[in-house]
Amino acid sequence: MDALPVQERTGLSYASTADGVMHACGHDLHTSMLVGAARLLAARRDQLAGDVVLMFQPGEEGFDGAGAMIREGVLEAAGPRVAAAYGMHVMSFLPDGGTFSSRPGNAMSASDGLVVTVHGSGGHGSAPFAAKDPVTTAAQMIVALQTMVTREFNVFDPVVISVGVLQAGSKRNIIPNTASFEATIRSFSEASRDRLMESIPRLLEAVAVGHGLSATIEYIEEYPLTVNDAAESAFAREAVEELFGPSRYQQLADPLTASEDFSRVLAEVPGAFLFLSAVPDGTDHTTAAYNHSPFAIFDDAVLPDGTALYARLALQRLASA
Repeated sequence: MDALPVQERTGLSYASTADGVMHACGHDLHTSMLVGAARLLAARRDQLAGDVVLMFQPGEEGFDGAGAMIREGVLEAAGPRVAAAYGMHVMSFLPDGGTFSSRPGNAMSASDGLVVTVHGSGGHGSAPFAAKDPVTTAAQMIVALQTMVTREFNVFDPVVISVGVLQAGSKRNIIPNTASFEATIRSFSEASRDRLMESIPRLLEAVAVGHGLSATIEYIEEYPLTVNDAAESAFAREAVEELFGPSRYQQLADPLTASEDFSRVLAEVPGAFLFLSAVPDGTDHTTAAYNHSPFAIFDDAVLPDGTALYARLALQRLASA
């Protein structure tokens, strides 16, 4: 389920044997925990006060699998619409392996994408005055985006713009016809997200025009904010503390800057999304590799507890309905 195009470099005995493909975000653990929960619940089906829908979701990494499943009726798979929904994600960097964490309200940022192509006129590197250089214009656009973040947005309602792709040219003495870059955009309120959709194209078009060039700008709406229902978040916390003790739950002070398409489910029904630290025992979480890193390690010792929590949430939530 959802391996990433990453060359694994953990050196583990069970490291990926597929070249350029790695389970760098833990989705294989998610699938395993839900299979385990299905087995636990099936063995206790006479204790269930209703139906449980198990959402084995593909395509979380940029393909909006949750959106596709919602459109195909996952929330009505048992007949009546589900009353509540819970999701979980393992993390390779959060403190204290085996600890669950979450927070009521906004738990994760919204995510959008940006793809920009600057159109110039190529020429010889020794005579930039005889060409229209898209490289320097693209560079100014990237710097301008970072300036915009600090000048147009409230520091207490932050946005994050990170350019992950920058491509131009084929040789150092050739000015290319085009330059392109791609960025990820994260925001923590609907107001900021709406403003970004308006401000970014305006700014980039102005930079291009200012240099006598043009640009193709594609702003891609991806995932909304992941917002936990306050009551369901408290219910999930209680389930963790009853199963494992209060020390096994930590409330997040701030939302995570990553994004999640389970947000689409939480926009439809009340629920909560939790994080499970899979940092190996004896590892310093402050230096542990982040999810998506080729060095990310997820301790599968957390599988039984994640499985038990999924089953407990279903049993107790149905009993309280």
